[in-house]
Amino acid sequence: METTYLDAITQAMAEEMARDERVFLMGEDVGAYGGAFKTSAGLIERFGPERVIDTPISETAIVGAASGAALMGMRPIAEMQFIDFITCAYDILVNFAATSRYRVGTACPIVVRGPAGGGVHGGPFHSLNPEAMFMNRPGLKIVYPGTAYDAKGLLKAAIRDDDPVLYIEHKFLYRRIKENLPADDFVVPIGKANVRRKGKDLSIITWGAMLYVADEAADELAKDGASIEIVDLRSIIPFDEEAILESAAKTNRVIVLHEAPLTGGAGAEFAARIAEKAFDYLDAPVKRIGALDVPTPYSPPLEAFALPNKDKVVKAARELLAY
Repeated sequence: METTYLDAITQAMAEEMARDERVFLMGEDVGAYGGAFKTSAGLIERFGPERVIDTPISETAIVGAASGAALMGMRPIAEMQFIDFITCAYDILVNFAATSRYRVGTACPIVVRGPAGGGVHGGPFHSLNPEAMFMNRPGLKIVYPGTAYDAKGLLKAAIRDDDPVLYIEHKFLYRRIKENLPADDFVVPIGKANVRRKGKDLSIITWGAMLYVADEAADELAKDGASIEIVDLRSIIPFDEEAILESAAKTNRVIVLHEAPLTGGAGAEFAARIAEKAFDYLDAPVKRIGALDVPTPYSPPLEAFALPNKDKVVKAARELLAY
């Protein structure tokens, strides 16, 4: 049976709550309402209000309470109704949860998850891709699945991890992406990329919803006879440097594609690693593609103009292939 990206998230939480009684979910409207996007539908009926906890509208309180519970031996999942509002809890995450193991040698096994990304006309308050703002804070792990399989496997891995994990889920994919998932228990290792599409002429390093933009671009470029490799990072921190460098050395041309604004985006780190460690293999400069450096517009045509798309990737790829 095909499972949506959204249902894969629900399944992962339900299975981990059934497997380990220390796992619980807390957030705004996650209980009786089943979550703003219904990712927790049915969980309160199955596990009760002590393990599916509706909270006040305070992201700082949600992440603070989750961190305290984690230090007392629990394994909380803290939901942000929209990932944009994780910024309210930035201090707790980077100064407390992320540093806990270094400061006192104590694990802080929390998962903070929530819907990210544009393409749904959410405007500037409901379209954030926050991975770059947390990359520079040692102690945090960041994952960003782009498929239903990875959505389930990475969430299960995050819940079992002993360190704080930011689990970013793209709301544009919730009901659009479906695939058959294994019936048996499985996890996707944090820090391991997946070569989604093998190629020899140019690599696209990407993650999240941009996988499908890369797919569309690769199909278009195939009409020109170009063979495109797509590397889905899946994990932003820790990231699979070996997979990135191996692909760059193989194809000699690289695009780093992400949905967040270009300047200061996570792609800059990956481009820098390629420039430092695979320069001798490159036949063209590494090119980054991200959103325009503007708040995500609410207007559908303006939003489409601001975000990366197939045409932008194809144009950049043709420039590199002709370099």
